[in-house]
Amino acid sequence: MQIDWNKTCGLKKVHYVCPKCGNEFKKSLQRMLKKFNLDIERIEKGIKSGKIKFYESLGFPTLHFKKDVGKLEAGTVIYFHKKVDIIRGFPKIRRTLLLSPTIEKHFKDFVAVEEKMNGYNVRIAKVGEKIVALTRGGFICPFTTNKVMELLNLEDFFNDFPDLIVCGEMIGTHNPYVPHYYPEVGKLGFRIFDIRRKVSNEALSVYEKNKLLKKYNLPGVRLFGIFDVEEAPKKIEEIIKELEKENREGVVIKDPEMKIPPVKYTCGRAHHSELKFAFTFPFDFGRHFLFSRVIREGFQSYEFKESREEMRERAKRIGESILLPMIETIKKIAENGVAHEDVIIDVETKAEAEKLIRHLRKQGVIAKLVSYKDGKAKIRRIYQSTTDKIKHYLNGGLY
Repeated sequence: MQIDWNKTCGLKKVHYVCPKCGNEFKKSLQRMLKKFNLDIERIEKGIKSGKIKFYESLGFPTLHFKKDVGKLEAGTVIYFHKKVDIIRGFPKIRRTLLLSPTIEKHFKDFVAVEEKMNGYNVRIAKVGEKIVALTRGGFICPFTTNKVMELLNLEDFFNDFPDLIVCGEMIGTHNPYVPHYYPEVGKLGFRIFDIRRKVSNEALSVYEKNKLLKKYNLPGVRLFGIFDVEEAPKKIEEIIKELEKENREGVVIKDPEMKIPPVKYTCGRAHHSELKFAFTFPFDFGRHFLFSRVIREGFQSYEFKESREEMRERAKRIGESILLPMIETIKKIAENGVAHEDVIIDVETKAEAEKLIRHLRKQGVIAKLVSYKDGKAKIRRIYQSTTDKIKHYLNGGLY
């Protein structure tokens, strides 16, 4: 497959960086790629393999990186308009299984400890004249874009800082991707954990970020404190035990200057909740979720110096998280049901809900609108693999 860059200007009659000539577009692309030690041939190879998509978005030619390519992370999106806008993918955050040795080895003098919240990762940026919200994969979500504009006052921020990206977590019960109850937000809320620069993906320091959040009255995740690396493990253990009681997820441990990659650490209750979800749909998520979360539980129990009774209680919770939801799903499908998850979202119109359904289907999600009334839409997500395989085994199929 050879990309005919001479036809790029035929995408739509709009004014972008190369409004008339595909060759000029190719030159503009080449100049941009040099920043990342990439070339046209590698981009064309990526498009052919499916790692990169080339299409029109927001009226502009767009390159969307579905996988890592060179220095560019999965989820990176490049828009070609009057200038080249690069929204880098959010970097993966590694996990620590033990606090004490990792913090001392990984960090230098101090660590900032922020809350890790249970929702979905969103990057907000200004592209051309529009403010858009991208999910982790790099897709502009219409629901999320509408909601961040309702929840946050971003106009002044992006007028002053068009080359920054706001990174945060959409949380709450009326959440189409990861519904979880937080008493301080209820139905839907947004919490900012990073502010990054376009092109370089460099994160502002914790101090710079919090200064900007305060200036523009934007909500950030909780900062539990900045601790000396020697005292941090004990402090974080205490924080985790309190978060556990409140059914919250965990923490992200950062270099306050953001020069060292952060690491994350989660509560046992969060592991159990994730296992319960995964084994409600065992043939869609079960294997992927199981091993890593059981490993986390083992190391956490060891580091917290649990008694035999506490270890047994932890083991019981893990077992129940795995087995009980799976049995309920088998019963449901045996009674001619399907494996599904229902979520409620608040939308102004039925058309807005239907737009989200179309967006989900484009991502390969089997979803449908169950009902809409008085601004509330019930969306059902079908887990076909779990439904089909359980039906197969219930009908005598072999495993």
